[in-house]
Amino acid sequence: MDEVMIGSVLASTLRVSTPLLLCALAGLVSERAGVVDIGLEGKMLFAAFAAAAAASVAHSTGLGVLAAVGVACLMSLIHGYACVTHRGDQVVSGVALNMVAAGLTVVLGIAWFAQGGQTPPVAADVRMTGLIPGWSELDAAVADLGPWLGAVVGHGLLSHNLLVYLAFALVAGVWFFLERTKPGLRLRAVGENPAMVDAAGLSVPRLRYAALMINGLLCGLAGSYLVLAQNAAFSPNMTAGRGYIALAAMIFGKWKPVPTMLACLLFGFLDAVAIRMQGAVIPGIGEVPVQLIQALPYLLTVVLLAGFIGQALAPKALGRPYVKER
Repeated sequence: MDEVMIGSVLASTLRVSTPLLLCALAGLVSERAGVVDIGLEGKMLFAAFAAAAAASVAHSTGLGVLAAVGVACLMSLIHGYACVTHRGDQVVSGVALNMVAAGLTVVLGIAWFAQGGQTPPVAADVRMTGLIPGWSELDAAVADLGPWLGAVVGHGLLSHNLLVYLAFALVAGVWFFLERTKPGLRLRAVGENPAMVDAAGLSVPRLRYAALMINGLLCGLAGSYLVLAQNAAFSPNMTAGRGYIALAAMIFGKWKPVPTMLACLLFGFLDAVAIRMQGAVIPGIGEVPVQLIQALPYLLTVVLLAGFIGQALAPKALGRPYVKER
């Protein structure tokens, strides 16, 4: 594989992995606090719609991101109200959020923009561009830095926007928060033994709501990335199962930030290779079906979760509503 292919696949892997990683970290924080979040897909989808609608109408990147984060946090609050306050079934609540988001984004899109559920395209000057915009084009990076450095370092690593680098920096941030800070240790404790946390005089619901707010923030960033950096507009069901893949990556990573990042990179790499393989011809077999290539990330999810990840121990209080003893 030459340096051009390496640089292209590396750049695609990082771009595709970014929303998966942000969403997976959102689920990790929530579930380490004991709240199952099947609704990652719905939060990311609704956040993408909010970002596209706000950015296209207000012509502002910042308002688009704020709208996405606000909507995702609101959905997290609804999830918390159902599951933390009223001790409802967390899986059912998450599935309900996914269904509501899938339907309501289309209804609102038709009502507001009359474009079949889509939003108007986000203007080029509103969308997020790379920190070194010229290097997003492979030829420009090669011309500036030479074949190897230009393709692999310039285009592959340094051509991305701020959210890509923020997502990977947040891996270290989430690890440090959960492992080395007092609030993070409290969130972990409430996911393992909420009765002990309550006995120490801390509010279990408050800690779980705090985890859900972090969850909403990260899901909002993931959704805004989809329409402000990766695509130019919102289209119905544009997340295409990314929330479920992020959930699988989190389980594959055993609820730990660094292994979760590696799982997201694996899924992103497979997706990037799948894009490259479209139209490829294998000697003796013929052209590879596009549908098979597109299904590869989802097939990998099933295979990994079917028993190739080893023993994955979830937080002990995950999914269990806490009832304070009197």
